Amino acid sequence: MESPYKGKTGLRRLINAFGYSLAGFRAAYKHEDAFRQEVLLAFILIPLALFLPGSLIGKALMIGSVLLVIIVELINSGIEATVDRISLDSHDLAKRAKDIGSAAVLVSLINVVVVWALVLMAS
Repeated sequence: MESPYKGKTGLRRLINAFGYSLAGFRAAYKHEDAFRQEVLLAFILIPLALFLPGSLIGKALMIGSVLLVIIVELINSGIEATVDRISLDSHDLAKRAKDIGSAAVLVSLINVVVVWALVLMAS
């Protein structure tokens, strides 16, 4: 069965998509501790990136690396919710999916450390 929302086009589609995105942010913030922690980290690091010395490209890389963590965490949270929706029973594939999502978040966090260190060392 195809979604009844897929037929929307133009401005109506954009408005609907924006609403769904806001609902996704609210859901992640409400239900995901890690997302709340990473949002707090972003609220600290993004302004800090703007005030620290460095080139505009360096600042963009620093901010982009932080935003990447938020993106990856949202995807990971979606994977976890989908797996839990299918079944709360313990299963090797469910564990694998969740572990891989968690690994992606870890890599994005390591990326923040590496990017920030390189940009700050170059300044």
